[in-house]
Amino acid sequence: MIRLALTLLACLLVVALGVAALFYAQYDDAPGLGLIAFVLMGGAVGFGVRAVLRARKSV
Repeated sequence: MIRLALTLLACLLVVALGVAALFYAQYDDAPGLGLIAFVLMGGAVGFGVRAVLRARKSV
């Protein structure tokens, strides 16, 4: 249970980093950074969903 919580916390922090990068990319007019931000957020959501599904499967 603690492992799942830590994984979800890490995913939440990566999503927050992606949101911050997206805002900075909009401010600085950097389309590459915007793409990296979307990839970060999508990957973090994917890892979070995978962790939850694995935790449910083991119960």
